[in-house]
Amino acid sequence: MSTPSTAAAGAAPRPAGAPAAPLKLSPLHGPALLLGTMALSLATFMNVLDSSIANVAIPSISGDLGVSSTQGTWVITSFGVANAISVPLTGWLTQRFGAVRLFTMSVLLFVLTSWLCGFANSLEMLVFFRVLQGLVAGPMIPLSQTLLLSSYPAAMAGTALALWGVTTLVAPVVGPLLGGWITDNISWPWIFYINVPVGLFAAALTWGIYRQRETPTRKLPIDTVGLSLLVLWVGALQLMLDKGKELDWFASGEIITMAVVAVVGLAVFIVWELTDEHPVVDLRLFARRNFAAGSVALSVAYGLFFGNVVLMPLWLQQWMGYTATSAGMALAPVGVFAILLTPLVGKKVGQWDPRKMATAAFVVFALVLWMRSHFTTETDFAHILLPTLIQGAAMAFFFIPLTTLTLAGLPPERIPAAAGLSNFVRITAGAMGTSIATTLWSDRATMHHAHLTEGLIEGQGVFGAMLQNLQATGLGKEQALVQINRLIDQQAFTRAADDIFLGSSYLFLLLIGLIWLTRRPTPGAAAADAGGAH
Repeated sequence: MSTPSTAAAGAAPRPAGAPAAPLKLSPLHGPALLLGTMALSLATFMNVLDSSIANVAIPSISGDLGVSSTQGTWVITSFGVANAISVPLTGWLTQRFGAVRLFTMSVLLFVLTSWLCGFANSLEMLVFFRVLQGLVAGPMIPLSQTLLLSSYPAAMAGTALALWGVTTLVAPVVGPLLGGWITDNISWPWIFYINVPVGLFAAALTWGIYRQRETPTRKLPIDTVGLSLLVLWVGALQLMLDKGKELDWFASGEIITMAVVAVVGLAVFIVWELTDEHPVVDLRLFARRNFAAGSVALSVAYGLFFGNVVLMPLWLQQWMGYTATSAGMALAPVGVFAILLTPLVGKKVGQWDPRKMATAAFVVFALVLWMRSHFTTETDFAHILLPTLIQGAAMAFFFIPLTTLTLAGLPPERIPAAAGLSNFVRITAGAMGTSIATTLWSDRATMHHAHLTEGLIEGQGVFGAMLQNLQATGLGKEQALVQINRLIDQQAFTRAADDIFLGSSYLFLLLIGLIWLTRRPTPGAAAADAGGAH
């Protein structure tokens, strides 16, 4: 996303996919400033909320549409991939249509696609509308930030970004709670329908206040070949990850085809983008040490984080007997420390070494996941809640320092392109992290189930005694066997979740090395905002 130091839109040539820079306009005052901030914050809140609200509803959506929970996670990954692909187009679209017009259009299209998601009566239809929703959502977050910065005096840029940042941190708290309550008390389509009144109000308010502050437009060439290649290889890779388990991975010709398309598409994409005059993404940025190490660390860490965020409510609802509401309550406290500490981090990131701050975040993430790796089927609500609460502190020290390191040393005219590319990689990693986490969870559960049943012989030992006890309660033999299998599955999936948590914990510790490959930004320099990182 753009920062206060970014050059004005159109002031210097940049890749077609770069997000817009803050607008050079006189600040708003009084009620206009208050209402403008409210409108932009509402739209951002709605967008971020949609990435977390569906997490606790996946079991209900899967059951209602007659698919597995692994397939149900496509509802999350499809939105993430489509959103990632559309983010690099924000700069080109802004210069083509104007920031205010594009933002308002994005909000209204987001409302329409949300409404269509609620009407979906099959997984294919829901995934298709989620893809559309992700595509139209791309410009919303960078442009909300750009318009907000243009509304405040330069001296208050930090305050504006702090207000914006709190909105993006509150949404992950409200998302699981609201999503859980709606799913349990109304029905899952309403997690999408609630966007309609919020979005219409935000769009109307934004247009009313900002339409006289439209940015200049001009026609720029767009790298259609690069964009097509981007859609091709990212789409093929995500489909491979999503459908791999279902199709038995490389035993399937379809999976092999998608793998080849992804690899070849990526190779051609890299060559094309490095030689095109107006690339969709500026891959030359990876030649800079801070950008390469910082964006990879941020993206892999976000993939680990988001994969575990999706896995937790699935485990709680499927195997621990939690309702969508109670699962939401177990996940919501993650925002408490994040909201409290983010203003401090934003204030100190220019004074403290951001490498140390990011290291602290990764250590806390590793600790949280290590604590979760000790969960059992007997773990109570309080012990599930504690790591979630601690994780909020890691979130506060995660996005801002890493984004600051990633963008450090870049000239102002390259920051929009760098922020756009960094966010593309991060959002893509989040979607892929979800697919990988859920696939590994299922595979590890199958392995644990086999180990747990190895020594069981019908009619003997603990197994025989349990079978007799269940039959004594009035269950038939088949019913008793189903009940026993359910208990074994509960243990197997819990152990599998513990494996994912522990593996993720070790990976966070390994990622610390990438942080220290970066150079420390000049102390006292203005901090790069991490708005887009949420």
